[in-house]
Amino acid sequence: MMNKAWEILSRIFGYKSFRPLQEEVIKNVLDKKDTLVILPTGGGKSLCYQIPALVFDGLTIVVSPLIALMEDQVSQLNENGVSAVCLNSSLSSSEYEKNFSLISSGQVKILYMAPETLMTSRIDDLLSRIKLDCFAIDEAHCVSEWGHDFRPEYRQIREITEKFPDAVKIALTATATPEVQKEILSLFKISENNLFLGSFKRENLFLDIKEKTDPYSQLLEFVEKFSGKSGIIYCLTRKEVESVSDFLVSKGFSAKPYHAGLNDSERKKNQTLFIRDEVMIMAATIAFGMGIDKPDIRFVVHFDLPKNIESYYQQIGRAGRDGLKSNCLLLFGYSDIHKIKYFIDMKDEAFKRMENLKLKAMTDYACSEECLRCGLLKYFGEDSAEDNCGMCINCVSDSQPGEDVTTEAQKFLSCVKRTNEVFGTGYIIDVLRGSKSKKILSQNHDKLSTWGIGNDLSVEEWKYLASCFLLKGLMTRDMNHGSLKLTQDAWKVFKGELEVKVKGKKKISKERIKISDDNTDDVLFDILRKKRKELADEKGLPPYTVFSDKTLIEMGKTYPATGFERLEIHGVGQVKLERYGDIFHEIIKKYCIENKIFFVSFNNLIL
Repeated sequence: MMNKAWEILSRIFGYKSFRPLQEEVIKNVLDKKDTLVILPTGGGKSLCYQIPALVFDGLTIVVSPLIALMEDQVSQLNENGVSAVCLNSSLSSSEYEKNFSLISSGQVKILYMAPETLMTSRIDDLLSRIKLDCFAIDEAHCVSEWGHDFRPEYRQIREITEKFPDAVKIALTATATPEVQKEILSLFKISENNLFLGSFKRENLFLDIKEKTDPYSQLLEFVEKFSGKSGIIYCLTRKEVESVSDFLVSKGFSAKPYHAGLNDSERKKNQTLFIRDEVMIMAATIAFGMGIDKPDIRFVVHFDLPKNIESYYQQIGRAGRDGLKSNCLLLFGYSDIHKIKYFIDMKDEAFKRMENLKLKAMTDYACSEECLRCGLLKYFGEDSAEDNCGMCINCVSDSQPGEDVTTEAQKFLSCVKRTNEVFGTGYIIDVLRGSKSKKILSQNHDKLSTWGIGNDLSVEEWKYLASCFLLKGLMTRDMNHGSLKLTQDAWKVFKGELEVKVKGKKKISKERIKISDDNTDDVLFDILRKKRKELADEKGLPPYTVFSDKTLIEMGKTYPATGFERLEIHGVGQVKLERYGDIFHEIIKKYCIENKIFFVSFNNLIL
């Protein structure tokens, strides 16, 4: 059966080799062994059930949490010539009945549906009349009450699968801590011997975390590097989503908002525009993205601190699913913590305790001076032998980590105490820098021993340090009045019992991000992208369902201008070759002639 799996990998999907663990997982599933797969986002989980589905005689059911994810997967499979459909509430009654009829008559290999649909009596009756070979439970972490995205209906899936003992189960997720992994194994009665745990490492993602000082300016400086490329900006509140979206549009960017306050049709419209490259940037709450399989998202920005590391990892995982370099930026400010705590405090005590622990882990990670990639791996129970990943700001920055600012901390904290802990950051900085403002003179604060002792640092430098002192728990801020209060740790600083170190401020490079390498013809790549968009628009499909950026980049390296006889370009299967081969062949051939580029000989053809 594995011979057939290899043949499907090449002929249908156009891939030359399996990614790590895919071959082992597929063999396990084909042997009808219930399986749990933990692979990073973009690690190729879908193929782990799609290829067995095409080897098996019967139907494979994929349980998926979001309609958009189902539709996206079905579109991509259909473009590869695979008979796949979904049953969900987005379909018209006629479309639903058509798909239902195709399933009943055995013309469908892969069926996508939500767990709620799976529970209906009509589906139960349908499944009792057809051959069912496989249940794929996608986003399996949703079964865990201690996970970051618990969905009670997911726990009911087991009852349905138990009615079909001959159908193998494969549960898949990218974000499961060791505790959540154990819960999934227990619920679906999967042996630990059939757990396939891949690395959580996403080597193509550059990780950056910056102190939030002037967020809109920082955001603008960042997105300017990604002209014409897709990205997501996550915000904590609906109001901030709208504000960020409006700001970007005012600066000439193509952007739309996505949050629960918009009606269903507007959300769906904005999402479709983004998927089809009509809009390049989506400002969104965390509700956006779980159902998106768009492989060419080049950046993800967290405008606010995520609630936990699982959410952070899942959301940055939406960047660079095609394996090409992508950037992730987290802007982190002290006030973010209080926003999240506000939402946590509305829950019951057990939930609050768990979520506060996760928030603490998230803030510790954001403040870390160690390799950011290693920090993520460690959280998910994976050891890393790397001292320097070369793909995070802490590893590549020229600034010296762990700069000693104990003296500056003593100055700032002393000034807070001597002004009776009733003023905010701006006022304390004015005192430290020796301001003679009317307010300071009226309070006689120009007579304090701390007046003017901080004139060696700029306002911005003091603001940065003040935020670091807040994040390190040396003081707190009254969220209603903004006044600063000292903590017990502040007194340890005064006594010399606690040393204060902060990361140096790191600048964002203004260099434009390039996803291809120096061997790629970027002019040809852009021409091919435009044709891809044109073909996709004619069919009402996302451009990446025609060919991925990775496929076009490979064409831009190899100039396959003399024919498309061999299936050796990444992502070009037999059906896509028949549909689009001649079109792209003519474009590349014309380009080579006009630019006097040497043709690859027929016998050495790469595509």
